[in-house]
Amino acid sequence: MAKAYTPGLRVSARCIYRTRRALPTAGNVQVALGDRVQGATVIAFTHLDGDITPMKVASLLACPPKDLPALMLKNVGEAVTAGEVIARSKGVFGMMKTEVKSAGTGTIESVSDSSGMVFLRGAPQPIEIVAHVPGRVVEVLPSEGAVIETSAALVQGIFGVGGEARGPIALACRAADEELHEDLIRPEMKGCVVIGGARMTATAIAKAKSLGVAAIVSGGMDDADLRDFLGYDLGVAITGSEKCGLTLILTEGFGEIAMARRTFDLLAGHQGRECSVNGATQIRAGVMRPEIVVPLDEATTSAIENAQDSGGELATGVVVRIIRDPHFGLIGAITALPEKPAMLDSGGKARVLEVALERGGVVTVPRANVERIAT
Repeated sequence: MAKAYTPGLRVSARCIYRTRRALPTAGNVQVALGDRVQGATVIAFTHLDGDITPMKVASLLACPPKDLPALMLKNVGEAVTAGEVIARSKGVFGMMKTEVKSAGTGTIESVSDSSGMVFLRGAPQPIEIVAHVPGRVVEVLPSEGAVIETSAALVQGIFGVGGEARGPIALACRAADEELHEDLIRPEMKGCVVIGGARMTATAIAKAKSLGVAAIVSGGMDDADLRDFLGYDLGVAITGSEKCGLTLILTEGFGEIAMARRTFDLLAGHQGRECSVNGATQIRAGVMRPEIVVPLDEATTSAIENAQDSGGELATGVVVRIIRDPHFGLIGAITALPEKPAMLDSGGKARVLEVALERGGVVTVPRANVERIAT
């Protein structure tokens, strides 16, 4: 029979996790093959060129552009500080000279005798890449960074905002279907990755940010609350670069939706353990999922759930999440994949599968309406 495939999320109690840590441009790598690193270990660093600031110096001196080079007090390549005089006119009989001060700190990039412009290059911007997770360097990327490997529990979410964060896991909700309210966010959660249950409320998010919580992971949230948190509507693009002071990860989706019980139990079982999270999400080509990575103690290869995976193939026994109404958000295991198309309530025909739900009962849904949960 023909095989069926679907996108998949990873929810694994133990797996081999690898992450590629690379600079955006060539730089210096600080680690070697086989090195042990911590989450905050600097893997590589470089400096990006500073911004260019154009200055209309000839216009300010009221001189022809061709005369500008002779009036410059600083040469190309020389360093200047903000407010320092970089050019001076000849004046009238040596008097009433006009001076132009630097608009910023940096170096003189160029002086144009055709436009009368001076271009000031700002100070280089240091860029560092850290390991993000503790582990071992299994590959060195020359002039870029390294690949880090660790044994970890891994949960991939549906959507997230905010960049990378690290901290101990703090359990806020007692059950997967409990909403994360403001009164469940406590001062001792500062710097922690807070685990909620169902919807995270706007007041809980605001309090967490004010207390310095590193991240919140919960089942869902209202899209209006996300817009209020960010201050703008988020378009369809990659997330993760938002400067919002708090990383948010949804494991299930938007709305009143509880965290999957197996996901909640997995994260709750690691309460107090350090973890690394990343809210970066991309839902188009090159899908990227937000992740919660909980590094574990070293284990033998035979004890680890290897990352070997059927690549999204649907088969009996595979755990899936239903991603369309009327069973949106429910999780279960596939019990059958009938070969022949079935009649849907809408009146159309589609290939379907049968799912035994975790909460009980069996439902029949189109194959396009499920998302595989890889383990």
